[in-house]
Amino acid sequence: MPRRLREVVFVDGVRTPFGKAGPSGIYAETRADDLVVRCIRELLRRNPSLPAERVDEVAIAATTQIGDQGLTIGRTAALLAGLPKSVPGYAVDRMCAGAMTAVTTTASGIAFGAYDVAIAGGVEHMGHHPMGEGVDPNPRFVSEKIVDGSALVMGSTAENLHDRFPHLTKARADAFALASQQKYAAAVAAGRIGPELVPVATRSAEAGWGLATVDEPPRPNTTLEGLSGLKTPFRPHGHVTAGNAAGLNDGATGCLLAAEEVAEELGLDVGMRLVGFGFAGVEPEVMGVGPIPSTEKALARTGLSISDIGLFELNEAFAVQVLTFLDHFGIADDDERVNPWGGAIAVGHPLASSGVRLMTQLSRQFAERPDVRYGLTAMCIGIGMGGTVIWENPHWSGARTEGAQQ
Repeated sequence: MPRRLREVVFVDGVRTPFGKAGPSGIYAETRADDLVVRCIRELLRRNPSLPAERVDEVAIAATTQIGDQGLTIGRTAALLAGLPKSVPGYAVDRMCAGAMTAVTTTASGIAFGAYDVAIAGGVEHMGHHPMGEGVDPNPRFVSEKIVDGSALVMGSTAENLHDRFPHLTKARADAFALASQQKYAAAVAAGRIGPELVPVATRSAEAGWGLATVDEPPRPNTTLEGLSGLKTPFRPHGHVTAGNAAGLNDGATGCLLAAEEVAEELGLDVGMRLVGFGFAGVEPEVMGVGPIPSTEKALARTGLSISDIGLFELNEAFAVQVLTFLDHFGIADDDERVNPWGGAIAVGHPLASSGVRLMTQLSRQFAERPDVRYGLTAMCIGIGMGGTVIWENPHWSGARTEGAQQ
């Protein structure tokens, strides 16, 4: 029988403030599942015209799916959030691109007609579950030289990128990191970052109850001099530091997706329209190059070129990883289209949750930029992958963006 694919739209996105992982972080004694429950409830609160029973699926990602991030977290979080018991859910894992994959998977179901409305997101509590906790890598990976041993240490893969592309110096990485901190601080001061944040009640046996309302990781007083003196923990005399890489963080994200015709029926706003996406595998030892082939694949399948993209939200797992992407596509380090509100080096990277943070920021930027038609969210993924999602601005005025063909 013939099938008709439907347009899929990003209705709304929210996130918790991101925290620092560890015993002194704001979420040290807060459960991971409670973080994502707050996001689901907030999406429903902000979109009162959506009946809870119209949600057809809840897909939540986590990289370490044990403890308070286990037990099929998409289903359990849906129940804890008060969604009807008839609403199903599932868990997703594609390491850092977990939430991105939750979006592309549920969006595909919406396009096909299996769902009308879905909630997708991710959570990572790296304070409770350090990256790699409970993992038992098959010894064949190294003994049979399937991958180099460095492939399993993300910071080492970033050092490998510096080796492969020696023109990507530590000085360039530090300068990019400083700009990320500065752009983030400017976006907060201007009120651009903040409206998407969900306040979270926190507890501490020592300090009592609190309320998390702002991101904990940013370092607004960062200087180039300070960055240049930081230790390089992954290699003596290396390039990657705590200053030019994202930190270890806790946080959750969530977004509401719908068929465009259903969004119109329910009176839901449309933040952006899905154009296409791509995932690609690369050498695990240099996983940071992953967004290059995934972007090339997404562009080819949508009939677009890199010059059509008016805004880029690139996950800053490591500064060198973003610089590799920019150099490949001939984009300047300080191009105003790239991470205009800063990135993960400033705000943090709670692994599986970050993909929806990128999308939420892009959607909010679209609302301010009717001159931009297309935007792109992309990220590198552990064990050698990249993911890219291309979006269209529903507010596009038809005017041409400087530097883009559109």
